[in-house]
Amino acid sequence: MALGAFFSRLKQGLSRSTQKLTEGIAAIIHKRRLDDAALEELEELLISADLGPAVAARVIEGFRRTRFGKEVSEEEIRAALAEELAAILAPVALEMPIDATLKPHVVLVVGVNGTGKTTTIGKLAQVYREQGKRVVMVAGDTFRAAAVEQLQVWGQRTGCEVITGAPNSDAAGLAFDALTRARAEGADLLLIDTAGRLHNKSALMEELRKIIRVLRKQDATAPHSVLLVLDATTGQNAVSQVRVFKEMVDVTGLVVTKLDGSARGGIVVALAESFGIPVHAVGVGEQAGDLRPFDAAEFAKGLVGT
Repeated sequence: MALGAFFSRLKQGLSRSTQKLTEGIAAIIHKRRLDDAALEELEELLISADLGPAVAARVIEGFRRTRFGKEVSEEEIRAALAEELAAILAPVALEMPIDATLKPHVVLVVGVNGTGKTTTIGKLAQVYREQGKRVVMVAGDTFRAAAVEQLQVWGQRTGCEVITGAPNSDAAGLAFDALTRARAEGADLLLIDTAGRLHNKSALMEELRKIIRVLRKQDATAPHSVLLVLDATTGQNAVSQVRVFKEMVDVTGLVVTKLDGSARGGIVVALAESFGIPVHAVGVGEQAGDLRPFDAAEFAKGLVGT
């Protein structure tokens, strides 16, 4: 998908989030000065748009400093808001670094089941395959036959090897064997899918830590990236998911999916403010081209409809 088309999809995807914000701003700002009451209403609006209390407070403080007591237009508020949000997002808008010397660069992909984790792995495989990299995928969620089958479909689609184990087999042993094979074949990238059953957090934590322990028997620096996949439609729940997975593993980057179906796009800003973890990519659909590197300015503009 061409970049322009992607941004229009992103804008379209964010339209529900945008509508909530713009209608709220219009109702608050209509023919009045930016006084304490207006700022308080604006702060409540920003929190309800999933931007989170810290971001809302930061934005309102900026307005109080620069525009308090002045008559302002909706456009002026939206432009200022977009600028403020872009400033919060810019430090985290970073592509995932791939170390070409590692052969393979090992990426552990984590997240709650249903966030689009397996699909994200398939899309990443296609992106890197198109860049000429040799990619191997590992169906590490061995308890979910659907996840294994889904990855195999992406393997056929992208021409990338998919390594699977017996149903319910040990994910750590599978990851170890996959790393052995990927090294022998001179692969550039090893993408490992994992289980995401949060209802039993201690068992999941132990499984993820075991995978890392076992990988390190071959490569003391693995995994080189730990990607957490989040579903934008869950809103503030994404914040608690980041907290939980940060306890379990050293999360190095985020991918936010399903922005096309969400009225809660503001959550990306809340995550940036709360954790400062790089947001490597955002997803706005099912196709491989619907996953793109995260652009702070475009996202902020799309969110506030400027």
